Amino acid sequence: MTGREGGAPRVRPGVYLLAREASPQFHQPILVRVIRHLERATYDGWAWVDVYQLDRHGDATQRRALFLRPAGMRPVNVPPVPYAERRSRPRSGVASVTG
Repeated sequence: MTGREGGAPRVRPGVYLLAREASPQFHQPILVRVIRHLERATYDGWAWVDVYQLDRHGDATQRRALFLRPAGMRPVNVPPVPYAERRSRPRSGVASVTG
């Protein structure tokens, strides 16, 4: 994030964890990839950002515009999970059928 005159710092694109420190709406933390900082009028210390909400693999699941406090955003490093490694383990006790 970088500063700007009057108001909240400008949010840089990247991956962030959003929890209560960013806004009360995040009582359950979410992981997002910031696309851009939106130029909308806000209260001092708050900002609008355009984001993709990410799943546990780091893939975008939903596009959202969020109102939050940039000071409460925590940058994180999410390594990509190769698609081949995403498969769930075989269930124990399940017989395979061959024919």
